[in-house]
Amino acid sequence: MNTLLQFNGVSKIYGNKQALNNVTFSLPKGKIVGLLGPNGSGKTTIMKLINGLIQPTSGTVLINGEAPGVASKAVISYLPDRTYLNNWMKVRDTFDMFCDFYTDFDRQKAEEMLRNLAIDPAANLKSLSKGTLEKVQLILVMARKAQLYLLDEPIAGVDPAARDYILHTILNNYGEESTILLSTHLITDVESIFEQVIFVKNGTIDLMGDVDEIRAKHNKSIDSLFREVYKC
Repeated sequence: MNTLLQFNGVSKIYGNKQALNNVTFSLPKGKIVGLLGPNGSGKTTIMKLINGLIQPTSGTVLINGEAPGVASKAVISYLPDRTYLNNWMKVRDTFDMFCDFYTDFDRQKAEEMLRNLAIDPAANLKSLSKGTLEKVQLILVMARKAQLYLLDEPIAGVDPAARDYILHTILNNYGEESTILLSTHLITDVESIFEQVIFVKNGTIDLMGDVDEIRAKHNKSIDSLFREVYKC
């Protein structure tokens, strides 16, 4: 089975707000996919549904043909849009935690990435700059041997140099059979790595498909098309 992720008519309502409305799409194995949309469009809700943190109001989410649960958590590596690490922890403590939680966490690989960045493993998280903390969190996620990497706004709020490192880390630390779903509203810096894109607008899928086919059809870059669709 080549399909890794499937959304079938998924809707999500929070109180009186409809965050997603009848969303249907599928992702194959071995792709880098951009989940694109302005803030509040539904991107984070999609990520949380895949990770099983929330449940759909209607419709189904399937990973490898199964609903999110114990089996899916073993194959998904998730970088949320907000840090979940306690600031009293040292960097090495986060590695200990991931070793305890995930059997596929490659500590040697994580420590190598840490050395390449000259980050002190004894440093307290609260002492790190925002960009350095983002890098530590990304190292934790990408040091797992996952099938599906969920990266929610990994380049938001960091400087261009940090963005370059983040993209380099993503491209050099995932397996050929793995899929990356990267959520962002900053298209210029990341367009070059996408093979497929999904445009989300007001909780619905506005456009999706192969990047090269979309560029050829609309005769413009993904960034230009995004700006046209979302008037930004």
